[in-house]
Amino acid sequence: MSSAFVVEAVMNEWVLAILLCCWVLCPSALAVEGIHGDGKVRGVNLGGWLVVEGWIKPSLFDNIPNGDMLDGTQVQFKSSTLQKYVCAENGGGMAVTVSRDAASSWETFTLWRVSESEFQFRSSLGQFLTCDGGEGCVVAATAQSPSTSETFFIERNNSRVHVKLANGVYLQATKENQLTADFPGQPEWDDNAATFLMTIAANNLHGDYQLANGYGHSKAKEVLQEHRNTFITIEDFNFLYRQGINTVRIPVGWWIAFDPNPPAPFIGGSLEALDNAFSWAVDYDIKCIIDLHAAPGSQNGMEHSASRDGWTGWSNSSDYISKTLNVIDFLAKRYGRHPALLGIELLNEPSAATVPLDTLVSYYKKGYDIVRKYTSSAYVILCQRIGNADPLELYQANMWSHNVVVDLHYYNLFDTFFANLSSVDNIEFIYKSREPQLRALNSANGPLVFIGEWVNEWNVKSGSQAEYLNFGKAQLEVYDVASFGWAYWTLKNDMKHWDFEWNIKNNYLPFGEF
Repeated sequence: MSSAFVVEAVMNEWVLAILLCCWVLCPSALAVEGIHGDGKVRGVNLGGWLVVEGWIKPSLFDNIPNGDMLDGTQVQFKSSTLQKYVCAENGGGMAVTVSRDAASSWETFTLWRVSESEFQFRSSLGQFLTCDGGEGCVVAATAQSPSTSETFFIERNNSRVHVKLANGVYLQATKENQLTADFPGQPEWDDNAATFLMTIAANNLHGDYQLANGYGHSKAKEVLQEHRNTFITIEDFNFLYRQGINTVRIPVGWWIAFDPNPPAPFIGGSLEALDNAFSWAVDYDIKCIIDLHAAPGSQNGMEHSASRDGWTGWSNSSDYISKTLNVIDFLAKRYGRHPALLGIELLNEPSAATVPLDTLVSYYKKGYDIVRKYTSSAYVILCQRIGNADPLELYQANMWSHNVVVDLHYYNLFDTFFANLSSVDNIEFIYKSREPQLRALNSANGPLVFIGEWVNEWNVKSGSQAEYLNFGKAQLEVYDVASFGWAYWTLKNDMKHWDFEWNIKNNYLPFGEF
């Protein structure tokens, strides 16, 4: 899934007026090529299967040693003697001191995990802590990339930790408020210059990188092989077929193109699972959308884009973008003529904060051309940026050709606007804000519209079954307006209202009425 975005509910009046005029003059497409029945996508996402999201199935991470210290975990250290926090001055790029009474961004370090006891520490501006020179060195936050001098061993005793170099010398907080590698001997766990109180400030990333690097290759391969073989099976396609679902949107990671031996720490095997999904889809007359959910360097810094530490590097590197286009080429070449393929989504949820629109549009144009090398009929799906982005921006990019779709993700979550809405307010928002927007976008004389992710969940506390049914009914009615269709997030989930199968079996989603 996604920590997804909320599309703007109110568009500029002049834009809306233009679109509503188009609504009258330019009727949208009546059917999606390749879809039987009513001619639109009625889909379900297979989230958490080939791209790991820990919140969907937390038990995947249960047996990782030091499992609260995964890649991307944010930590703070307080000297037990000075009662001051370790600080990367100015957020990084200069000295490290032990001098702050309270912890904020400069006093917070992001972990890169080397092993269950070895770590590298990244400052808020991106530099790594380093102690070059061995015994007696002074720690600074000046390294642009980590190696041996930037790798530290952590010994833990509950919240108390000792930090040492590879040569066995422990760091200590000096009376001069420096962090130096010269503590004499082996420290005890009392209040001494080498003992620090560690606070885990955030532990939010639980994706493929954290799982694979946390377990190590051998154990991670065992865990993921079991997960891929059992989480989604042919029986699930049978279930979807019986419910009238005609499409699955399947998130994949960029490393699938390097199967069976992708770059470390990623684990091979997802390509075989995707092949199986396409075979099952043929058996049950279900179409497949391949969704590139995780791009090299991460397009949004989230766990579902396989970010190592929350940073977004995809748009800052031409190498990352070129590698992503190669992945699209691989997928289009392999599946372009497969009878189950409906479309290829070039990138899931790029961040508006870190991915410039011109960079994204350029990538989308190149990706479209690559897909068309192998198939003239498959839909090319372009996901709207998440965050502060206008849903019209892709319509105004003037890059349309045949069978192009814009993907919007609709959640009544993840935004303070929805925090205190009642059940009636949530339903009213669907009808009064989302439906007019969809009808306008349908008629904008551009690509088709796809609600690629939505869920029958909200911020309403203790909502009744009847309230959930009404909310689900409103969403199904309105999202069925989208010219391409919709896909529920997701088929299976430990959080029951996110679980399509649970909703159907427990009568919380009135899907059978539509």
